Amino acid sequence: MISQFFVLSLRGDNIVFRDYRGDVPKGSAEIFFRKVKFWKEDEEEEAPPVFNVDGVNYFHVKVAGLLFVATTRVNSSPSLVLELLQRIARVIKDYLGVLNEDSLRKNFVLVYELLDEVIDFGYAQTTSTELLKSYVFNEPIVVDAARLPPLGPAGMFMQGTKRMPATAVTKSVVANEPGGRRREEIFVDIIEKISVTFSSSGYILTSEIDGTIQMKSYLSGNPEIRLALNEELNIGRGGRSIYDYSSSAGAGAVILDDCNFHESVHLDSFDVDRTLSLVPPDGEFPVMNYRMTQEFKPPFIITAVIEEAGAFKAEVILKVRADFSSNITANTVAIQMPLPKYTTRVSFEQEPGAVGQTTDFKEANKKLEWNLRKA
Repeated sequence: MISQFFVLSLRGDNIVFRDYRGDVPKGSAEIFFRKVKFWKEDEEEEAPPVFNVDGVNYFHVKVAGLLFVATTRVNSSPSLVLELLQRIARVIKDYLGVLNEDSLRKNFVLVYELLDEVIDFGYAQTTSTELLKSYVFNEPIVVDAARLPPLGPAGMFMQGTKRMPATAVTKSVVANEPGGRRREEIFVDIIEKISVTFSSSGYILTSEIDGTIQMKSYLSGNPEIRLALNEELNIGRGGRSIYDYSSSAGAGAVILDDCNFHESVHLDSFDVDRTLSLVPPDGEFPVMNYRMTQEFKPPFIITAVIEEAGAFKAEVILKVRADFSSNITANTVAIQMPLPKYTTRVSFEQEPGAVGQTTDFKEANKKLEWNLRKA
């Protein structure tokens, strides 16, 4: 149960606000933003997703440069409320096609209509894009696609000749093509988050991949889709599947530690030929989430050379090498390095001719950041 829901820009502008129960002060959005903007508690630089101020619990997630926030005075489950906020953001994106400040402002009538159907008196009713189609009747106002960023998270490593336009999946699920015809298209993205810890000599200490297979369907008639995965896919560290799949792991095998599937996925033939069958619902949804700690070749190799330059001074030479083909580019690369707790000042020197690179010292958590716009 929640009392309020609102969406703020990173400047603190209140874009959407809905008060469901009236038991939280109207100025909660300003209180929340001031607390998050100047967070200094627990020696953390950023506010946690859940915190309490004067008896009011604040829950928030950041999606597409926007802050989705819920408030309540009762002891609600944090995971439930955070999941609700994520699902509200996903439903709004499905209906608007594009989720940003401009699209919310232009479609605020549609957004409020969605909120009235999703939440009733603070209780969640449904977050299914497909079910909401029966109750939501406003048409979205299309946002100019030229104003969108050129690549999303799935386009970090893309070959220019094979890249789809940035607006390929930025259409509303209720909007048709000119002339009233439906878009008979389906998009599948594999998005992976790679976490690798290197030693100072460049050796890999830990490595992990958290991945998801995202699907967005514009197919009419809800046809059944069959998605074939690697036949040498194994689930479980011993090469033994949780579905009693007993083939041994070969040289080309992919071993997943664990995975889970969307509720629409049928696993009848998964044990036999690693095929998923599903009837895709409207909107964007994760077909499969997985985690893998099997050894793999990371896209970057990082080495650090540390030399003492005095009793209270050290010099660190940080080198990053891209270990992939030169016709592939990586966008928005961020490298972090923890520093000793007693570090007070850091100065940076970049190689001559470095373009699109920024450095910063996060004093609150004693960490340096090196950001590369393109690598």
